[in-house]
Amino acid sequence: MRHDSTTEEDLNGSLVRELLSLFEGGNAHATFEDAVKDFPAKLRSEIPVGLPYSAWQLVEHLRITQRDILEFSDNKAGGYRELKWPEEYWPKEAAPPSEAAWDHAIREIHSDRKAFEKLLKAADEKALTEAFSWGNGQTLLREALLIADHNAYHIGELIVLRRLLGVWKKH
Repeated sequence: MRHDSTTEEDLNGSLVRELLSLFEGGNAHATFEDAVKDFPAKLRSEIPVGLPYSAWQLVEHLRITQRDILEFSDNKAGGYRELKWPEEYWPKEAAPPSEAAWDHAIREIHSDRKAFEKLLKAADEKALTEAFSWGNGQTLLREALLIADHNAYHIGELIVLRRLLGVWKKH
């Protein structure tokens, strides 16, 4: 059987394009940008009855977790430090320390997403699917899917939280 590298490159490019689209969201659910747009500052620390987290805690958890996955995935030089679950992945306080902290978390989520996208764009098929030498079987593809899955889950929670607070309108 003939080995056609162009086809493999096309498949790899298609896979990366689909992953990038998945990161952006909006295909089957609201985007992160939709979920945080115009979120009233006075409600960012509210925990609706029946939910365990405030909007701040969800946003900061998204930031911390995505950064952790990025640092793990881009650990060629070493130095990655595994966070303690769950205490280092969730902020203890329901309220952001300041409005600037909320804005900073959102900027960092965008920035880290762009940095992870850069890893994906630079990866060939082998880099996407080969286990990291510093992990225990994880691949760049797996970590990309983990970010997309994790973010989608918590973005959904942000939408539910907004609905319960009476401040959700599809933008």
